[in-house]
Amino acid sequence: MLIKFNQSMQPFSIVIHGGAGTILKEDMTDDLEKAYLQGLQDAVNAGYAVLEQGGSAANAAKAAVVILEDNVLFNAGRGSVFTKKGVQEMDAAIMDGKDLSAGAIAGVRNVRNPVELAAEVMNNSDHVFLSGKGANDFAIKHGLKLEPDEYFFSKFRYDQWKAIRDGDNYSLDHTHQDVEELLKDKKFGTVGAVACDMQGNIAAATSTGGMTNKKYGRIGDSPVIGSGTYANNKTCAISCTGHGEPFIKAVAAYDVSCLMEYKGMSLQQAMDEVTLKKISGY
Repeated sequence: MLIKFNQSMQPFSIVIHGGAGTILKEDMTDDLEKAYLQGLQDAVNAGYAVLEQGGSAANAAKAAVVILEDNVLFNAGRGSVFTKKGVQEMDAAIMDGKDLSAGAIAGVRNVRNPVELAAEVMNNSDHVFLSGKGANDFAIKHGLKLEPDEYFFSKFRYDQWKAIRDGDNYSLDHTHQDVEELLKDKKFGTVGAVACDMQGNIAAATSTGGMTNKKYGRIGDSPVIGSGTYANNKTCAISCTGHGEPFIKAVAAYDVSCLMEYKGMSLQQAMDEVTLKKISGY
């Protein structure tokens, strides 16, 4: 996670994440560590630049996530993991806390930047959530950039999938090559950003390729408004990362907001209540 903020007369800030979890030191070379850190820095810089120029929180969050989607190291966009069928199915969402407008997409293929498609749904449709072929058709109609399957191929993602593709297991993002270690690993790859602009408006954006070897068109929490993504000027902006199913059951992001709005909790208190108590019970 990286945070960048400004304390001038018109304060603004942005926070990004490249996925929760731990990469073991033995799996991280100096060059790879530098590449991850540079990718995160590039993303936070892109979002910060939008805010610095007076742009909206929603556009800043989107700009940051686009950079992460374009980076093969992160499980979103170009770096998305392989499904059971050996393809990428991507999910994303964005929400503007100023008016609660939101856009989300799920199970899309070949869209270079799913978060831009989510923003297009929010800004230029009468809907909130589009999925599958319909979402792809909407992307084509609105001129979003598509890429061939080869663009989304990376050797290390393919090797991750190959290690478990013949079984019924699935795996969250990982780096280990041993199958048993793959299935025990807890590195999550969903990316996201939250921002506050000069006008005091907040927004959240989230994007993911989901789980390696996922079946049946599985959709996680990332594109579900109120579960993996939520923003409300009255309370907070949240982009979740982790195992999606517990977040969906807990309606995690909205629950944090509700505890702040109706119980008067601080953000830290609400987060502790939801993540350390509620979600840990699933």
